[in-house]
Amino acid sequence: MPHTAVLLAAVAEEQGPGATLRIVLLASIFGAVLLAWFLLRGYRNDDNND
Repeated sequence: MPHTAVLLAAVAEEQGPGATLRIVLLASIFGAVLLAWFLLRGYRNDDNND
């Protein structure tokens, strides 16, 4: 049976989905901000809408 240190080192090398989830989260937040800006700029009142 392998030693505990070897098992912990093997687990530490696996990164898992952390980087992918971080990229997806940042992209979705950026997309939501961009969508909100695009939609809200249509409601801007410049007093030129005669």
